Amino acid sequence: MRLISWNVNGLRAVVNKNGFEWLRDFGVDYIGLQEIKAKDDQIPKEIYNLGFDNIVLNSAQKAGYSGVMSMAKFGYESNKCRFFEDSEGRVLEHRFGNIVLFNIYFPNGQQGDDRLEYKMAFYDKFLEYIKELNASGLEIIFCGDVNTAHREIDLKNPKANSKTSGFLPVERAWIDRVIEAGFIDTFRYINADKIDAYSWWSYRFNARAKNVGWRIDYFFISKGLKDKLKDAFILNEIEGSDHCPVGIDIDL
Repeated sequence: MRLISWNVNGLRAVVNKNGFEWLRDFGVDYIGLQEIKAKDDQIPKEIYNLGFDNIVLNSAQKAGYSGVMSMAKFGYESNKCRFFEDSEGRVLEHRFGNIVLFNIYFPNGQQGDDRLEYKMAFYDKFLEYIKELNASGLEIIFCGDVNTAHREIDLKNPKANSKTSGFLPVERAWIDRVIEAGFIDTFRYINADKIDAYSWWSYRFNARAKNVGWRIDYFFISKGLKDKLKDAFILNEIEGSDHCPVGIDIDL
């Protein structure tokens, strides 16, 4: 099964650029989109012609902001956020078999101390929630824009960004805690020492052409799924957003 995550930074803009055509020939079974910036009645009709049978979304109350959408070729039970107040449309939770699959647009902490505090509270509640689910016998997959690069290998200029939200010690320590709790960063599990592997680039300073980026988009899986993981990859050739898609191949 091929699962993809992509922060599209505006669903309608990507559709207008024909930015989803690659999906038709890539064998995708599931794609989780973040930052769709659209409500139900604003979803372009082209989205419903991509071959996905099960499409759900969670839009922000604020217009033109945040929001997540999931599209799948298999059935699942879907819910919005169960662990945090979610007026910003950040979470979709899907259950099928003994799997709980999350599509999440994690908060950005760069807009000030209040937003960093909000981000860390969201982080903590989410980790507590998935640990409880996993302890109950369910296997976890979560994907999305986590808005934090974990290690120095995960961004081009770590020293210059050591005091920037997205690479603060407190944010990086949360990812340490995720891993200590038994969840696996699939890309690093498959590509342990791969350098210059990024999923987001600033629109400024020609950053993408120079590959001055950050790896802030992830697939994590619970350790019970480790032997089912076949590949993890970054599709940095796919354009249309300031992020590129990331994905995994896994036997489910």
